[in-house]
Amino acid sequence: MTEADGTVRDRTWLGAYGERVAVDWLRGHGCKVLARNFKGPHRGEVDIIARDGKLLLFVEVKTRRENPLVRPLDAVDKTKQALIERGANAWLKRLTDRDLQAHVVKPSKGQLATQSGFTLPSLQQLGFETTNLLTLGINPGMSGASALFADFKARMAAYHERRDFPARKGPSYLSVHLRFGTVSIRALAAAAWHDAGRGAAVWLSELIWRDFYFMILHHHPRIATQSFRPEYDALVFPNDKARFDAWCEARTGYPLVDAAMRQLNQTGYMHNRLRMVVASFLVKDLHIDWRWGERYFAAQLNDFDLAANNGGWQWAASTGCDAQPYFRIFNPVTQSEKFDPKGEFIRKYVPELKGCSERQVHAPWLMNAAQQQAAGTVIGRDYPAPLVDHAAARAVTLELYKRVRAV
Repeated sequence: MTEADGTVRDRTWLGAYGERVAVDWLRGHGCKVLARNFKGPHRGEVDIIARDGKLLLFVEVKTRRENPLVRPLDAVDKTKQALIERGANAWLKRLTDRDLQAHVVKPSKGQLATQSGFTLPSLQQLGFETTNLLTLGINPGMSGASALFADFKARMAAYHERRDFPARKGPSYLSVHLRFGTVSIRALAAAAWHDAGRGAAVWLSELIWRDFYFMILHHHPRIATQSFRPEYDALVFPNDKARFDAWCEARTGYPLVDAAMRQLNQTGYMHNRLRMVVASFLVKDLHIDWRWGERYFAAQLNDFDLAANNGGWQWAASTGCDAQPYFRIFNPVTQSEKFDPKGEFIRKYVPELKGCSERQVHAPWLMNAAQQQAAGTVIGRDYPAPLVDHAAARAVTLELYKRVRAV
């Protein structure tokens, strides 16, 4: 089914040749197949979502599989819908030891079908391109994931204390491996589940958010292009293209936002705290539709996952399920002062500000002319002036949302 917004959706039953059937189906609908997520030989129901001529989601939802942890709820009744809308915490309470058991699929004779005259396509034919993963510090494959997880387990106890600081080694950095299936989500969750520490509990809750977003997309595939809360599709954003380009190119004049966008553009990764900061800034300071940012992240992130990316953007934009309130608007300066207090992360990606003091680096436009000369950074020449005034932009945002909510 092709909808008015260009999104292709269908649900079909796949057999032994499921992969080929799905690929042929998508190509027949004018879609370029970029990736797929079909695991195991078992027959199952598959959700297919494609947008902008590219496959976004190909997820088996009714079979033995590794992702997600908890099988999506069946046809939603009022009770189950209430569970969905209570959010990720309610989802976490459904987790049991049974959900964390390994799903081992052992090869057996005759398990895989054979077909004469069929040649396995090359990676290039499948749309893959040569990358510089090792240069970016990404150790691929299951061995790379195992090494990362071993390193993180030694740090897990302090996860809750370190996770929000981009200059510190806090996260697990396993998101790209979760995205491509080179690590078992059940193995990760089980390790956290059986650890009594606070750090492990907080990390498990983050894994559950990922599971929760899978479930939301499963039941509401329209969110690939629409707000979970339909009333917010009536929001009318100015969508200034020049502002959007400045955000993409790290020219906003807000150091933490620009440092985060440079990290994304240079490495294909962005720290989770910063994803929230830059998303809030794009929507609620620059007044750009969240879908613009969601698509940019989809193109740039090595760990791009439709459900998680969409869920994160709709959370920041206050349009999603269990999202932050519309009046919660991150202040990019206070976020910088709180989570990069010494400006270490900023200086790494915005070296133009390396001469600024710890206090100046968060809002360099507040320096007077003499201070700018001393720091070697003249605002408007060496580093841009702020694209917008945060306080004024915040007032506009509140009015935009209030207008919609009043209807």
